Amino acid sequence: MFKRIKELREKNKYSITDISKYLKMPNPKYILYENGTLEPTIAVLSKLAKLYNTSIDYIIGDTDEFVPHKKNL
Repeated sequence: MFKRIKELREKNKYSITDISKYLKMPNPKYILYENGTLEPTIAVLSKLAKLYNTSIDYIIGDTDEFVPHKKNL
């Protein structure tokens, strides 16, 4: 999961500061997610999935399909 969080950020050319601001948290806290020291909450995973237009399942490594799941209404 931690590798994917970093890979997604780099692939989309965001800085750590960009993502920290988007998540409304200090840079050092976000860095803990990328280096595996701290697990992100479901709320953080949800925001990242929306930002990168993918699914939480992809971010956490439950699937290798980048395409987000269709939402049930």
